[in-house]
Formats: sequence, structure tokens, C-alpha cells
Amino acid sequence: MNKIRVGIVGATGYTALETARLLLQHPEAEVVAATSRNDAGKPLAEVHPSLNGRLDVTLSELDVQAISGDCDVVMCCLPHGASAETVKQLVEAGTRVIDFSADFRLSSVETYERWYGVKHPWPERIGSVAYGMPEFFAQQIREAEIVANPGCYPTSAILPLAPLVEAALIDPEDIIIDSKSGVSGAGRSAKVATLYCETNESIAAYAVGTHRHQPEIDDLVNRISGRVIESLFTPHLTPMDRGILSTIYVHSKVDVSEIIDCWRNRYVDSPFVHTVDHLPATKFVSGTNHVQMTARSAGRRKVLICAIDNLAKGASGAAVQNLNTMFGLSQSLGLT
Repeated sequence: MNKIRVGIVGATGYTALETARLLLQHPEAEVVAATSRNDAGKPLAEVHPSLNGRLDVTLSELDVQAISGDCDVVMCCLPHGASAETVKQLVEAGTRVIDFSADFRLSSVETYERWYGVKHPWPERIGSVAYGMPEFFAQQIREAEIVANPGCYPTSAILPLAPLVEAALIDPEDIIIDSKSGVSGAGRSAKVATLYCETNESIAAYAVGTHRHQPEIDDLVNRISGRVIESLFTPHLTPMDRGILSTIYVHSKVDVSEIIDCWRNRYVDSPFVHTVDHLPATKFVSGTNHVQMTARSAGRRKVLICAIDNLAKGASGAAVQNLNTMFGLSQSLGLT
């Protein structure tokens, strides 16, 4: 059997590197093409030295027809707006795409344009693209020509919240999500806020009340559970390379044991979602596609805690899990 041929568009960032690294250990897939507007002509291993001697691919300018002819699926790692334009061209050329941007995650064009501040280049497809979380949307992903890879923060909130909202175990109108992320979540391009001297020995909230993952969390929990939720989401930047810890405060009249049972029943067939007895930490899931969740009682509230690796289950690991689902393979292939 021939391997699945994978292309990476926008291959110079952290998620592209993590995708390439994961696919190097995948027995049924291989990276055969990678593109970059600014670094075309360079070996991919020159931009990502950790790939030296492991992946012999040269970066090229994006040629939609060429990459469509060479690849069975393309991982599109471009920013929002630019990604949708490219995804449209790739799909029209007959290539399946896993899109890392937010361009196809939301259900509403109006919501997208309000939060992202741009006109959507392909509004006809909004609301009809499979959301890349096989724990809930495996059948749609199997048949999809486009998969919207989830956001990192939303992954750490949707997985604990959706089953509980669906089962009416928590109050959907009073949800507080306090999330902390490693600096790699801000991308690889140079920004003052992510310089070493700005982030080292410091922790800071940002985008309070305005972070674009807020509508994604609310939209997807609603899509999964059929219930409208109202959440308050605040992200924080922490001085570590990778990882997300989300601490979620909810009102619930049930015992913690019912919350734990709900999760275990909902994720019994999900190889990467683990309900644990200990308090999760980013260190416990670093470099893996695994999720650790638990719950505790705190007075009138319950506290839900979820740890993921933002570059793995929050991005590239999820993309490989989606690739496996699209091509009828075990979800965990290449990810263990």
C-alpha cells in the first residue's frame, strides 16, 4: 500500500514543524511537499534544523496545481483570511485539506467577520465544514474534503464542557474558563510581547474579553450539546515553551462523581482523552496528543481542570488524528 502523501503549506512555523516531526514516525504517511513564500528554495531542514538528516524536502512557492497533483492531503498552516483563499483553490483542484486557521471553524459568517475583522473569502462554506475533533465528529471527518482543525484553547475547554452541558449536569449560563498557555501558542514570528525578557519570570493575562477563541468555544459546545452556553474566557501567557492548562469554574448540583462518570462514559472509545484522579499538569501531557481531565468540588461551584499540549492535541497532533480519521486508519496511528 502506498503511503498517504502529505503537503504542508506555510511550513516555517511551530505547528508545521510539529506536524513534520509527527509524520516522520507515521507508518502510513509522509511529507512530500512544503511551501513558503519567503523561504522558497531552502531545504525545510534549514528552516527547522531539528529535521536535518531526517526529512529531505525543499521549500517551494505555492503552486496549487503542482501540490494538488503531488499530495493526497494538504495541511494548511496559514493565518486566517489567507488560509481560506488557499483552501478554496486546493479544494477546487481536488485536494483534501486540513486547515489550521480559524477560517472554517465557526458556524456563522457574521460571527467570523465580527471577531476576525475581515470579509470571509469563501462564505458559502461556513457552517458546512467538519470540525476536527474526532471525539465528536468522526463520521463527518471521514467524508470531508475540508477539516477545520480546532483551536488550542477551545480544545482544552470543549472536551470537558460539552458532555456536561449535553447531559445538563452544569449551568450553561455561568461558565468561567481560566486558561494558561506556553509561548509557542503565539507563533514563531517575532513580537515584543513574546520576547524572552518580556515572558521570562512573568505571567500575564491578555485579550481579556476579546480573544477570538471565545466564540469558538461557545459555538462548538452548542453544536455538540444542542444547548446555548454563556462563558467567560480569559487566556494567560506563561513562561514555558508548550502546554495549556484550563481551569473551568461551573455551577453544578451533582456530585463530582457524576461529572467523572459522564466523562468516562462519553470518552470510553476516545484513545486520547483520559479522566484522571490526580490534578493534571502540562508536564504530564507534553509532547503527546493526550488530554488529562479531572474535577473537584469547591463550595457552590465545581472546578474542571484540563491539560493538553498546545502544539500536539491543540494543533498538529489533532491534525494527524484527523488525517488518520479521514483515511480510515486508527486514530492513534503515528501518535503513540
